[in-house]
Amino acid sequence: MSASRIDALLSQMTLTEKIGQLNMLAAGFSVTGPILGGDASGAVRAGRAGSLLNVFGPKSVRDIQRVAIEESRLKIPLLLGFDVVHGHRTVFPVPLAEAAAFDPSLWEATARASAREAAVDGVALTFAPMLDVSRDPRWGRVVEGAGEDPYVQSLFGAAKVRGFQGDDLSDPRSVAATVKHFVAYGAASAGRDYASTDMSERTLREAYLPPFQAAIAAGCAAVMPAFSDLSGVPMTANGPLLNGWLRGEAGFDGVVISDYNAIAELVAHGVATDLTEAAALALKAGVDIDMMSGAYEQGLPLALERGLVTLGEIETSTRRVLALKERLGLFDDPMRGLAPGGEGAGALLPEHRPLAREAARRSAVLLSHRHSVLPLSERPQRIAMVGPLADAATDMMGSWSGAGEAGECVTFLQGLREIRPDCTISHARGVGVDEAEEGGPEAALALCREADLVILAIGETRDMSGEAASRTGLDLPGDQANFARAVLDLGRPTVVLLSSGRPIAVPWLFARADAVLATWFLGSEAGHAVADLLTGRASPSGRLPITWPRSVGQVPIFFGERPSGRPASDGHYTSKYIDLPTTPLFAFGHGLTYGRVRYASLEVEPKRPKGNETITVAVDLANDGEHLAEETVFLFVRKPVARVARPLLELKGFNRLALRPGEEARTMLTLPVAALAFPGPDLTPSVEPGEYEILVGPSADRTQLLRQTIQIEEGGS
Repeated sequence: MSASRIDALLSQMTLTEKIGQLNMLAAGFSVTGPILGGDASGAVRAGRAGSLLNVFGPKSVRDIQRVAIEESRLKIPLLLGFDVVHGHRTVFPVPLAEAAAFDPSLWEATARASAREAAVDGVALTFAPMLDVSRDPRWGRVVEGAGEDPYVQSLFGAAKVRGFQGDDLSDPRSVAATVKHFVAYGAASAGRDYASTDMSERTLREAYLPPFQAAIAAGCAAVMPAFSDLSGVPMTANGPLLNGWLRGEAGFDGVVISDYNAIAELVAHGVATDLTEAAALALKAGVDIDMMSGAYEQGLPLALERGLVTLGEIETSTRRVLALKERLGLFDDPMRGLAPGGEGAGALLPEHRPLAREAARRSAVLLSHRHSVLPLSERPQRIAMVGPLADAATDMMGSWSGAGEAGECVTFLQGLREIRPDCTISHARGVGVDEAEEGGPEAALALCREADLVILAIGETRDMSGEAASRTGLDLPGDQANFARAVLDLGRPTVVLLSSGRPIAVPWLFARADAVLATWFLGSEAGHAVADLLTGRASPSGRLPITWPRSVGQVPIFFGERPSGRPASDGHYTSKYIDLPTTPLFAFGHGLTYGRVRYASLEVEPKRPKGNETITVAVDLANDGEHLAEETVFLFVRKPVARVARPLLELKGFNRLALRPGEEARTMLTLPVAALAFPGPDLTPSVEPGEYEILVGPSADRTQLLRQTIQIEEGGS
């Protein structure tokens, strides 16, 4: 449909039908907000709903699309959206876990597979990826994004957009991506979901806006504003950021979709007295689609009568919605992508399981390892696998698991038994995640006493992270800590599988266990992937995309903090705690492998680069261990002296390579001088002359980094 055809369609539409295109109703199988959906066929038939969420599956989609294209007056197809966050039927690792792979090609591949599965189920729009920089692990939604760093989030967002949307949005195997939550939702006060955010313009521009800029450059079709307010202005009504930065400065030309019931919540925010004012504020700020609040349907006609909005403003948003439907090819094929017959996404499961297994293997992070307990001995062993998450299929999926089915998930117990049938692997829960186990822990402890090795699977359930799942503590829920101590007191070699959607601050566990593997929520192939790692079929390669604190009292904690005039030291009047070090338990980028990698000979050229040049960074690596090592090499920069104090470290690149035992290799990273730009005192980005440090190593732990300096001359940028 061309622009002229959209104009012709607009000329035929009543006000109700124009507003109807801006109305998204929930009418399907998943509960994703505070208002339950129901039968939307009447609203679709009357032209009062242009979009639906949570409807999927060939039969359901055909039935509701036929209402739109056969029974409504103007025959406009529906836009059907669903939360395809980390998979559809095939569940891939949760985003925070997958970010640990530090591989944009993997991120793109899993999004592509997810899009294919969603498309054959009739989904045309996903509410992903989430690009909220998150530096407070108390916030439940930290699990949905790529962690604390804006550079990583930018790469993650661009890769996911490419994966979901493909080269052509009209391809029936593609779905439109909705990047969210614009903007600064991840900095919610006290880590409490939906709470207010307050930050400087500098922090907003340096840390929180860049991922959205990258996603827009990658061509994302839609953007979703955050529920929260920023410095007193709710994002759903924030014209300066939505119409100003997003549509103006960043050049976004797609559709802005409110979050679930967010427009009506402008009344609760205290910026609107009723739905009419709320609808007017959101529309004028640039929000095109009202998800499930009814504010546009009920409030816009009155707002138009009262002069709060214009018909032109309504039509502008209607035009954007119709244009997205055109880009998706819905006018030409309302049933785009639907699988023939009724098999839907299930037909693609066998094809995508190997990718799910690979993604899960590469997302797990070996946090600690002592006494060479891993990989497991090749000889038969008696293994006791205990803990509430050893055989918990549902929890393998994590939050926002789409159309995933627990029966299709491989648990840790199943995976290890399948790969090591020669071992006697006994199992007992011993304790619940946050409830008592019937019969108590004695049966599990008895198994541990008789075992050659104990595998302890503990952590959070999948619903303990995600939306509306913030926590005040970062400890093990329930009585798991006491159970873990009882297991460790037995003195048996013990490997911990720690499942969670956030860092769990349990220093004592890392000090006592022989190995701890962060297994996050790894999805459909969790059990096979973890068994691969435990047995040495694969070497751990995941690296932390978020700083892991010693205590919740350190939060928020992140590697990109700015220097203090009184840095932490043994002196009294310094920036420190009196009861704990200021350093994290594990730095950003931390992750062990079965090898032992040594860094040497950092070289940086040229030493005095000009503004249009690219810096080449080379470092030698050697694997001095007895096993394969898969290493991620991080490139950081720092400007020690600048007009505005710069962070202690800024991530500018990373590279991955595998080294066989005894192998040596040189890895190269490139850094355009333009990437050294930062906002000056007037917030205008530029490359400031002077000295810059180039730092390379395995994590953001400054004690492990090699360092060289370069000099940018005055006028060289």
